Amino acid sequence: MFMSILPGALAGALIFLMSNVRADGVPTDCTQLILGIAPDWNSTRGKLQLFERPRGGNWSAFAAPVPVLFGKNGVAWGTGLAGQNERGLRKKERDGRAPAGIFKIGEVFGYESNLPPGGDYPYRQVTEADVWSDDPRSPNYNRHIVIDPKNAPDNYTHEKMRSGDFAYHWLVEIRHNSDPPIPGDGSAIFFHIRRGVNRPTTGCTTMAEPDLVRIITWLRASRYPCYALLPAAEYEKKWQAWNLPSPNELASQRQPFVDSGRRLASFLLD
Repeated sequence: MFMSILPGALAGALIFLMSNVRADGVPTDCTQLILGIAPDWNSTRGKLQLFERPRGGNWSAFAAPVPVLFGKNGVAWGTGLAGQNERGLRKKERDGRAPAGIFKIGEVFGYESNLPPGGDYPYRQVTEADVWSDDPRSPNYNRHIVIDPKNAPDNYTHEKMRSGDFAYHWLVEIRHNSDPPIPGDGSAIFFHIRRGVNRPTTGCTTMAEPDLVRIITWLRASRYPCYALLPAAEYEKKWQAWNLPSPNELASQRQPFVDSGRRLASFLLD
């Protein structure tokens, strides 16, 4: 009796474990992927590339890779769809690191009344009243809120979403530490316009404005877009288990390298 039940129990356990492995990566309903790769954990710059796939299919590159800037101190494991269970350096508030892992893409915010031509994605125009709470003591931590700018609350700090310069002209929300927010684990993580080619961030991922506009006009809510950011060594270890694009799909493939490590090096240097 025991011997007859055991195989079924083992099969059930294996199915449970396999489903958990598949769940800890890019979800099956995500068919648009923004992929960022940093040379190592302390890198302030790297490359970003857009990928698409049919539901249940394989990834293919949508555009060539572009240069991006990460946190001024590099990257650290964040909290999202994957990465929160990894050992190692963890993202914290004001640590100057961009969160690594896999994350949902939230809303797009901007100064304009509408998205750039061709855009079709949830969008909110921001004013002086729009802020993103970055105070771990606040019940609104890591949330978009609307305040009275003439009578701003003084019990927490906040990041204005309509800054005094061009950098926040467009903001794309990266849903790190969002469901629910854990106080102190990092807040206000976006894609936005870089302030200079050598100006890393306090935790966001930045790029040239045309590259950011291309992302915004490409995004579609019905395709459940995600963002993956990993150091190159972690990408080599995790791309298959986390349902990420094969190293063979990275960059332009002008160089027919044999191993994934050399392909990643080519991607980062291309």
